[in-house]
Amino acid sequence: QVQLVESGGGLVQAGGSLRLSCVASGGTFSSYNMGWFRQAPGKEREFVAGIIWSVISTYYADSVKGRFTIFRDNGKNTVYLQMNSLKPEDTALYYCAATRWATPGAATANDYAYWGQGTQVTVSS
Repeated sequence: QVQLVESGGGLVQAGGSLRLSCVASGGTFSSYNMGWFRQAPGKEREFVAGIIWSVISTYYADSVKGRFTIFRDNGKNTVYLQMNSLKPEDTALYYCAATRWATPGAATANDYAYWGQGTQVTVSS
C-alpha cells in the first residue's frame, strides 16, 4: 500500500511560479510511474503530467507544455511539479498518483491505484 502526501500549493499571481511536491511511503517508489492530475470546481479530473519510474520519459498535457516540468528523486521518494508562468485557468486541486503498469502518456485516472489527498493551487489574475 502506497501513501502519497502532496504539498506546495498556495495562492499566486498570474505569471508566478509554484513547486508541488509529493512524498511517497509504504512501497517501492522507484518501481512506480507517477502522475499529476488536477480538478477544478465543476470539472472532471484531468491529467497534467507524468513520469516513468526510470525517469527516461515524461508526458504533459498540451495546456501545460513548456510551462510545467515534472521530475522525481527516487532517493527521496518524491515527485515534483514545477509550475511556471501560471495562469488563472491553472487554478485547481492538484493530486499526485501512482501506477505500477500504466504508461502516463496513455493512462487515464482509473489506471492509477494510489492517490494523495490533493493540494490547492489558486492563481489570481
